[in-house]
Amino acid sequence: MVPSLTSEQAAGLPFTEVEHLLLTDVDKGLSHSDATRRRDFHGSNDFNITKDEPLWRKYIGQFNDPMILLLLASAAVSIFMRQFDDAISITVAIIIVVTVAFIQEYRSEKSLEALNKLVPPRCHCLRNGHIESFYARDLVPGDIVYLSVGDRVPADIRLFEAVDLAIDESSFSGEIHPVNKNTTPVQTSSFTKRDCMAFMGTLVRCGRGKGIVTGIGENSQFGEIFKMMQEEESPKTPLQKSMDTLGKQLSFYSFCIIGVIMFLGWIQGRGILDMFTIGVSLAVAAIPEGLPIVVTVTLALGVMRMAKRKAIVKKLPTVETLGCASVICSDKTGTLTKNEMTVTRIYSSDGQLAEVSGVGYNGQGVVECRGEVVSDHSHMSLHKVIEVGCICSDAEICPDGLHGQPTEGALLAVAMKMNLHHIKELYNRIEEWPFNSDTKYMAVKCTPKYGQSKEMIYFVKGALERVLSNCSRFYDNDSVSPLTEKQKKEYSYQASIMGNAGLRVLAMAYGSSMNDLIFVGFVGIIDPPRDGVREAIMSLTGGGVAIKMLTGDSEDTAKAIAGRLGLLTHGGRSMSGDEVDNTDGHTLSQIINSISVFYRTTPRHKLKIVKALQENGHIVGMTGDGVNDAVALKCSDIGISMGISGTDVSKEAADMILVDDDFSTIMPAIEEGKAIFYNIRNFVRFQLSTSIAALSLITLSTLFKLPNPLNAMQILWINIIMDGPPAQSLGVEPVDHDVIKKPPRKVKDPIITKDLIITILISASIIVTGTLWVFWREMSDNKITPRDTTMTFTCFVFFDMFNALGCRTQEKSVFSVGLFSNTMFLCAVGGSIIGQLLVIYFPPLQAVFQTEALYITDFIFLILLTSSVFVAAEIRKWFFRMRTVRKDTSTIDKHHSFDHIV
Repeated sequence: MVPSLTSEQAAGLPFTEVEHLLLTDVDKGLSHSDATRRRDFHGSNDFNITKDEPLWRKYIGQFNDPMILLLLASAAVSIFMRQFDDAISITVAIIIVVTVAFIQEYRSEKSLEALNKLVPPRCHCLRNGHIESFYARDLVPGDIVYLSVGDRVPADIRLFEAVDLAIDESSFSGEIHPVNKNTTPVQTSSFTKRDCMAFMGTLVRCGRGKGIVTGIGENSQFGEIFKMMQEEESPKTPLQKSMDTLGKQLSFYSFCIIGVIMFLGWIQGRGILDMFTIGVSLAVAAIPEGLPIVVTVTLALGVMRMAKRKAIVKKLPTVETLGCASVICSDKTGTLTKNEMTVTRIYSSDGQLAEVSGVGYNGQGVVECRGEVVSDHSHMSLHKVIEVGCICSDAEICPDGLHGQPTEGALLAVAMKMNLHHIKELYNRIEEWPFNSDTKYMAVKCTPKYGQSKEMIYFVKGALERVLSNCSRFYDNDSVSPLTEKQKKEYSYQASIMGNAGLRVLAMAYGSSMNDLIFVGFVGIIDPPRDGVREAIMSLTGGGVAIKMLTGDSEDTAKAIAGRLGLLTHGGRSMSGDEVDNTDGHTLSQIINSISVFYRTTPRHKLKIVKALQENGHIVGMTGDGVNDAVALKCSDIGISMGISGTDVSKEAADMILVDDDFSTIMPAIEEGKAIFYNIRNFVRFQLSTSIAALSLITLSTLFKLPNPLNAMQILWINIIMDGPPAQSLGVEPVDHDVIKKPPRKVKDPIITKDLIITILISASIIVTGTLWVFWREMSDNKITPRDTTMTFTCFVFFDMFNALGCRTQEKSVFSVGLFSNTMFLCAVGGSIIGQLLVIYFPPLQAVFQTEALYITDFIFLILLTSSVFVAAEIRKWFFRMRTVRKDTSTIDKHHSFDHIV
């Protein structure tokens, strides 16, 4: 079988010898059958370095917890004192608690593993003589890979073609400047001298290239670095850190209270072992060790829900930030618009105007000029425009679709309609200057392939003002005439007409020198707005999220598209990139809130705009798909890249990827971000109210010298409910679509607010009061019986279930969101109730929990009593909604009064 080559070996050989050693063909590539055989031998082009820890070891690791070890010690003491019933009960409780914690962590790990597989990188590869796009993991040694601007190199590659190719290798060398590549073999093992190699994981900054895959996966240069990356632990999210802090604070207060309880019990002459067991059980129940796990699971499940809605979040912290976004800076092409470019008008330098019909990257449609169909033998000045556009292009229209930039695809499509798509084959390309956002043009130097002339000809396409500045003549009906200022003004006027119609203008020129070009005309390309984008913009702005469009297009085109999208309403202004340059940072920060459209922008301008918004205290989301967007994506609080049209550079810089390139997907993503925060707060509300109630119940009964209303086993069972499925299910409450109307959350807002504390204390007070009353009522004969503790225990558990129901929403009634809308909640509560019934009626569990069977009348009584905590929550929400309605009415009345005065 064909071996792989190390980068040192491949760099020291001519590419023809590498081609020979790897049994491949640079013109045709490998066959699919050959690639399959090589993949079976070499494996996939990915990494599987970390070894999964066995499940049994993970389970055993759950016992390595101070509270669990204390309980085990308590069970050991019970055995020593021949209290075997207590020992068995405590051991069963430990197993249940440990199993629940293990399942929680396992779910979290699996959710995060699934996230890592959501964004597999793709590549362009030559197979069976055809360029194909597929996942990089399917590459094998000997494959022929095509690289272009913005690509992430998918494997170690020996280059055999490099046109102005520069690659960012900072991940290896630490150098921030891209490395210029060539095809010349080197005779040194120095990494910095291997300029004929492209390494896996590096980024193509400019130019294009082709190469032979020499090393994949762990056999690549990136393999060792990846191993080191795997050893680094991911940092916790801000929300996880705040939950850790909250957990430590609650643990401290809980230990203090538990210490007081044990001390009072000892003074009152209660059994030391009993008080120790109760104290440890209370610690397990009261200390919210499940908080960080629940935060991680809730965030991960939320991210998975986002993925189903076509928004892939790469890192969990982004989920928190999404709910805080106050400004979205959006690239136009491919984000707000479809990025399905179609030439609809052609204007030649001698004044001929043609209309083009048909859409898509194909030859369907016709070109008409003044009622005549433009054929391959008529209207030479129109032909010249398209001819330059085709030659100055790297795109190809293949049977499986367009390979290349959409703008170039639109030019090839109109060439097919005019039967000019083979014109490119008449020239040999000598040199290329790729388009970039600074020069705003692309140029190629060619010589005719046939005939006697070997004259060098430059073909140029780009922004009208940039192309015209390099032109001294214009093409005039098969002849060439001097270019005057009057002509330039006429061209600018015609271009503005196209721009006002929402068309993107692309100018063409050619000549023997870049400083002495012949202008031939320009085309108008339409890129229609995406369906649903205008509605999404209206919804986001209605929820306090400002939208700003950043584009490289002209002012006319930018304003036309912005007008269609509703971005220039309500006094919105526009600003050019040059104006951004000429405005200092402080002044820009003062005026930027009123500007909706930025045109003729470069990466430098986008970065300055994002920073100006951040200086104003905004949380900024930035969308983009190209290399020119990467810096701003990285600098923004939330970088959002396109999944289809986005380059690997933009995807790498981004925090979130829109799978379908649809701006409208941002709206459900922000919905999810806000909903996740509220779901976590709902969980905290439920857990804290239960924890405070449990501590208060034992504290008050000890202070009043009452017997303990709950034994250790019952307290541990309550802990399972508090940290287990019912609590977990609050984290996956379905998204309330009205959440998008809420203003963005401030990052520094605490999760525990004054209103939340009041709500928690009210719920905990109701639970404690009701449970103590039931306990006092049942012990009216001054004797503690299994029935007394069973009624008290069941009362507390039912209070918990109704409390969880009330915690599903913050403001709305549970009935308005739907009692059955959260299936997981219903299953969790149903399972908990079934478990409680087993504890009460199943003889083996009766012995463990020291319970006895209850009557149906007991359950009716308990349900009527414990539902009070739910009724109180619904009443509180009703008062909150009434107060909100009064505020809104008052605000509307003020506006009406002002309008009347005016």
